[in-house]
Amino acid sequence: MKKRIKWLVIGLVLVGISYALYSISRPAKPMDPMEASQAITFEVTTETLVNTIEVKGKSLYEQETFVYAPFSSKVMSWNVEDGQQVKKGDVLFKLDQTALQNEISQEEAALRKADLEANLKAYMSELDEEGMTIGTTETERKRAHATKEIGRLTQELNDVTKSIQRKTLAEKQTLLGKSEYRSPAAGIFLYDTSSKRPQAVGDNQYIGKIVDLSKLQFIALVGEQDVFRIKPDMQVQVKMNAMKDLKLSGKVLRVSKFAKTGTDQNNIEQAAQFEVVIALEPNEYLIAGLSLNGQIETERKKDVTVVPTIAVMREKDSYYVMVDKGNGQFERRDIKIGMETPEKTEVLEGLKKGDTIVLQ
Repeated sequence: MKKRIKWLVIGLVLVGISYALYSISRPAKPMDPMEASQAITFEVTTETLVNTIEVKGKSLYEQETFVYAPFSSKVMSWNVEDGQQVKKGDVLFKLDQTALQNEISQEEAALRKADLEANLKAYMSELDEEGMTIGTTETERKRAHATKEIGRLTQELNDVTKSIQRKTLAEKQTLLGKSEYRSPAAGIFLYDTSSKRPQAVGDNQYIGKIVDLSKLQFIALVGEQDVFRIKPDMQVQVKMNAMKDLKLSGKVLRVSKFAKTGTDQNNIEQAAQFEVVIALEPNEYLIAGLSLNGQIETERKKDVTVVPTIAVMREKDSYYVMVDKGNGQFERRDIKIGMETPEKTEVLEGLKKGDTIVLQ
């Protein structure tokens, strides 16, 4: 009994497969009037076709100038408030010069002492050479030569040491000129939130940053399937999540050729992400940290013959559509396609504007 049921099931499967293959391979026949009235038809049109890539990311300030304390010192005064507009060259804060000035004085004294010692050694060496008599033994002459060579090498070492000391002195003198720290750029000054207006600062301590509010960037990530389609100067239509009706525009500045830090490039299952930097046009509502969506225009063609993508059928390496001939008559029409988008497909050959195609 079980064998009979098994063979019956196999027979039904084979019959179903045969019928399906026959239905696919048989020529399309005209629809009856009832079916034709229910068919969805589209008119072939001429339009501008645009291909885009959707990206998501955040807005960031394009130009941020970081401010660091030039040297360790007490802060004599602060001349800037958080969020204050500053000009390039404005004094932001003043540092106490006392400790640094003492270090400079010590360095200058050490260099002066080294010069005097070098002059004294040179004078004593000349006296020793003049004191050498004709009757000096060979051993004494060798000892004198060795002493002279040691003196020469010592002088070279001292010269190197003094060169380093002079360089250090010059750096400290330069730092002294920064005790009145002037703004390196124009913009809005923002303090470091962890230490606003400290009474003392350490060497190279981060103080805050100066940002140019008029220049923002859209930083987005794209997958490896899209990274090579995006080029600099491509136009971008941008929307922000906070104000969905506000339309912004931008332009691609650069596309990273290296996977974003943190992407595991050795993990085959994890898709790599690449950074795209988009320059945004100024807008009163744009600030850093906003969530943005963008449509990068990768390709544009004007006045092309197009049909809805859903109406285009594919058979192996060829494409075709069903053309409405009228009176419920439809025929298959092979076409050559060009640019494709999710909504529309360019038709290079096989159709003309005004033709009607049907979606069966």
